[in-house]
Amino acid sequence: MKERANGAGGQPVSALRARYGDEVALTSEGGGDEAFRIVAELTVDGRAYALLQSERMRAEGDIEVFRVTADDAGEPQLETVEDDDEWEAVAEAYDDLQFGSDDRP
Repeated sequence: MKERANGAGGQPVSALRARYGDEVALTSEGGGDEAFRIVAELTVDGRAYALLQSERMRAEGDIEVFRVTADDAGEPQLETVEDDDEWEAVAEAYDDLQFGSDDRP
């Protein structure tokens, strides 16, 4: 997987979409698969992230943030972002891409 270089702000990427299309199936803790729409992919501080949303989450207006890494074969892998500050930084970068930022000159 190749990431685009960027600064601290979010930049769009498309590693997951290029591989899987608009949706990915994730296995839940219970063992069942659930479809998630790829809402956005971006890099923040040099790391790639994906914002995903299931149908249930869409109804509630929620998203989930995952870090995108690559396995030894270069296949994209998703890691749960558990750090609140990291999660918020990615969500804010996504908002900035969508709606602009007052912090920009």
